[in-house]
Amino acid sequence: MGWAVPDPAGDARMILTTDRLTLRRPGPQDADAAVAFFTSDRSAFVGGPLTPGKAWRHFAAEVGHWDLTGCGMWAVTVTGDDTAIGLIGPWTPIDWPEKEIGWVMFSGEGKGYAFEAAQAIVADVYTRLNWPSAVSYIDADNARSIRLAERLGATLDADAQRPAAYPNCLVYRHPKGVA
Repeated sequence: MGWAVPDPAGDARMILTTDRLTLRRPGPQDADAAVAFFTSDRSAFVGGPLTPGKAWRHFAAEVGHWDLTGCGMWAVTVTGDDTAIGLIGPWTPIDWPEKEIGWVMFSGEGKGYAFEAAQAIVADVYTRLNWPSAVSYIDADNARSIRLAERLGATLDADAQRPAAYPNCLVYRHPKGVA
């Protein structure tokens, strides 16, 4: 896995690499894929489906999160193809009780991409970002996300506080040094 380095364009953006993936800051080129996902039934576990306007604003928040916090969800791409297949990474709204690692996949499911990207993100938040802990807030009916969290070594923390917007979600805590 490669660590955060300036991207090939030489600007201030950062990238992470894995064996098969390149993770980069999301940008305008990813808006159509994100809006398509957030307006679809596939987004039900993350508050959707949304109207196109709300989906666009949600994606704009993902992009702006980087400027406000210095980190955010990474656009997941297969190396050699700059098309975003998902968003995975740190998510820290001011009303979240803890720092979260979140994920949504637009496409490419069943190939291990989410696991590969999430492993890199867990390592990044505990090393480069120096987070003391990280959780994932997961809808109780989202079996795929629960399996991913468990595969990453995260364990259910029934006593953890939940975001007010998702009072019935499950909280999975990511251990340091496992991913």
